[in-house]
Amino acid sequence: MRIGELAARAGVSVRSLRYYEEQGLLTSTRSTSGQRHYTDRDVERVGFIQRMYAAGLSSRTILEVMPCVDAPSAETSDAAMERMVQERDRLTEHIAELVRTRDSLDRLIAVNRAHRKTLHKAPAA
Repeated sequence: MRIGELAARAGVSVRSLRYYEEQGLLTSTRSTSGQRHYTDRDVERVGFIQRMYAAGLSSRTILEVMPCVDAPSAETSDAAMERMVQERDRLTEHIAELVRTRDSLDRLIAVNRAHRKTLHKAPAA
């Protein structure tokens, strides 16, 4: 199938498919005129890539776990699991950092509110 059909069947844009190829996540064969051609299995692959992106993984990380899909084995499965756990730990730390930042902002807002109350209660001259 050509790129437009894959895009329609997978529910993604043609631009996304080109990006996936650029990143090494998806491959195609080329016709003599240079048109990309894909197989039915590529519809599933694009769905998998989309689920990985939805889970917050970068294209680099997805590429690192693809051997688990392309050549399933205990080794590739263990490597993919380890990489996903690392990514989850990174996200957990990022969330904690965002919460700390939000809490700091909340403290500044509270100070500002208290200060504004003193301004509104100041006697008119």
